[in-house]
Amino acid sequence: MSARRPAALLRDGVARLAGAGLPTPRADARLLLAHAARMDPSGLATTRELDEPVAARYERLLVRRAAGEPVQHLTGVAWFRTIRVLVGPGVFIPRPETETVVQFALRRLVALRPGTGPTPLVVDLCTGSGVIAAAIAEECPGEPRIHAVESSAEALVWARRNLEPRGVRVVHADMAEALHELDGRVDLVVANPPYLPAAAAGALPADVLDHDPPEALFSGEDGLDALRVLVGAAARLLRPGGWLVAEHDETQDGSAPRLLAGSGAFGTIEDHPDLTGRPRFVSAVRASGARRPEVEE
Repeated sequence: MSARRPAALLRDGVARLAGAGLPTPRADARLLLAHAARMDPSGLATTRELDEPVAARYERLLVRRAAGEPVQHLTGVAWFRTIRVLVGPGVFIPRPETETVVQFALRRLVALRPGTGPTPLVVDLCTGSGVIAAAIAEECPGEPRIHAVESSAEALVWARRNLEPRGVRVVHADMAEALHELDGRVDLVVANPPYLPAAAAGALPADVLDHDPPEALFSGEDGLDALRVLVGAAARLLRPGGWLVAEHDETQDGSAPRLLAGSGAFGTIEDHPDLTGRPRFVSAVRASGARRPEVEE
């Protein structure tokens, strides 16, 4: 049985994926070869040879990736900050841009719990794969109490796989009506809701349109329908002084903060960029004594 050197297999894979017009051929080829070899990607650097069954598995993965199937669906996992989560058909694949949302949320949680104060109460709305809640559960000191809400039955399967082993409560519900038992008690609401305008569909790559669920991508004509509901849910759940952190499209750095301001429920409203400098998320503090807005339909 012949053996192949990892470097040669990687060169071949990079060339083929680049020829297929994929944006990250080197990273994709490395992940797929490691998956075929059933090892961590870092292990490729110290592996001298791989056997023919590994090369055959790698070949099949390359064919599927070149046809547009996401790497995360092929490997079954998505890497995010310090963790990996299980993903597959029916759930939105986590993006690196969301890592800045989590970083901001973690800083707020540390500030909310000075010394030996009470354990923070966190709600992750539109949890999808559960990646935000999972990252907070893994990285936040003091083991916050976390509740994650998802309305899609397909995505819920993945959220439970990723979150229940980490001690996060997963709730199958629409965010507008979820967790009434926590009204006025939550320290942090964080969310990556669907936020693309319907017209953006024509500009998306095929692997996104064909494999990410539409309900996790699009949110009405202006892309803000889900955020409108989210604002009402967060105003209901948060205690005075509690934080809302919500991701948005890079074109919504004006409209998303205006939406929060118009609710009358929040102050200290700020917009924030991701690591590329693009507008990425809005934060706000639940105002003391502010009225609770009606959830928009």
